[in-house]
Amino acid sequence: MADVERILNLWRELEAASADYVLATVVEVQGSSYRKPGALMLLAPDGRRAGTVSGGCLEAQVAQRAWWLTAEGPTIQRYSTVEDDGDLPYGSGCGGVIFILLERRSTANQLLAELDKAFSRRLPLAVATVLEGSHLGRRAFANTPISGALSGDLRELAIQAFARSASIDGLVSEEGANVRAWANFRPARPGLCIFGAGDDAQPLLHLARELGWFVAIADGRSNLATRERFPTADAVHLLPSTDEAASNAALPFADLHPHDAAVLMTHSFQQDAYILATLLARNPPINYIGVLGPQRRTRELLAEAARRNHPASPSAIDEQIESWLSQIHAPMGLDLGADSPTTIALSVISEIQQTLAGASALPLRKVRSHSAALTTPG
Repeated sequence: MADVERILNLWRELEAASADYVLATVVEVQGSSYRKPGALMLLAPDGRRAGTVSGGCLEAQVAQRAWWLTAEGPTIQRYSTVEDDGDLPYGSGCGGVIFILLERRSTANQLLAELDKAFSRRLPLAVATVLEGSHLGRRAFANTPISGALSGDLRELAIQAFARSASIDGLVSEEGANVRAWANFRPARPGLCIFGAGDDAQPLLHLARELGWFVAIADGRSNLATRERFPTADAVHLLPSTDEAASNAALPFADLHPHDAAVLMTHSFQQDAYILATLLARNPPINYIGVLGPQRRTRELLAEAARRNHPASPSAIDEQIESWLSQIHAPMGLDLGADSPTTIALSVISEIQQTLAGASALPLRKVRSHSAALTTPG
């Protein structure tokens, strides 16, 4: 379960009890930090907390003083992971400075309510926040791509961040003066549809749910696609039989969004073929399609999918297969030496995360060494 999910669960409980709370939001980082701007932590009056703002070194310090610091309203506090009198690392040893916005229920509730809607609907959200002046903590939101000229307004800053799919800093007009503001872009909650309800789907579900992803299980076998076998899944679907599916290659999967991932592991050629044909026909396509098994089998599946979607000559089908192979992940997963259901699940989840984040999947020491080489004068 991801931080945001834990925070929202605690928030709903506190709201139901009309209890006050403190929300801590990382709004700026100077130097290195375990958590980045946008990280949240929710503090309950009974000492419970959800979420993190560092690697564990600052949470207790923030919680200890948060209630009296916010007695008069929102405040931004500076926290350092470096000792003031030297260069020795403090706590996590990141050696950075973190600025955290602390606020009570009266101003934090709107943000948490918007996060709750975006999380449940699996939609992106941009949150613009005033960082100084008498309106510190005032917010505006954008959750749709709206075009228009910028006017220096807080909502326009949120719209700009949403359009760029990136967090940005800016100045906004407050009572005739320009003040600093920051718009935090929060991507949509990832979704994963696991086509296949065998035993090998269970560790994949477990890892995806630990990451906070929305996970749906779908299979044509009624004895396997059950709530009893997958109690933590967000949805469990019984697919039509292959005979029914053969007459409806455009069968929709309502839980899939363009930014989602799907993996095929039914171990049934006919099921995988019609599922793959349906996924490849989607417009817009989804972000990641992975197929379990050797590429030889995937080529046979794609040939069947091509015949279903685009009846054509053998040469045209061959061209379509090569085009599709460049778009899907087959065999799916990263080379981690996986040889068990759990390590295979880790391999697959790692590749999906790498694809969704647009990351390199290189060891971080090599990524940092490469970056240093690029920035070192020759």
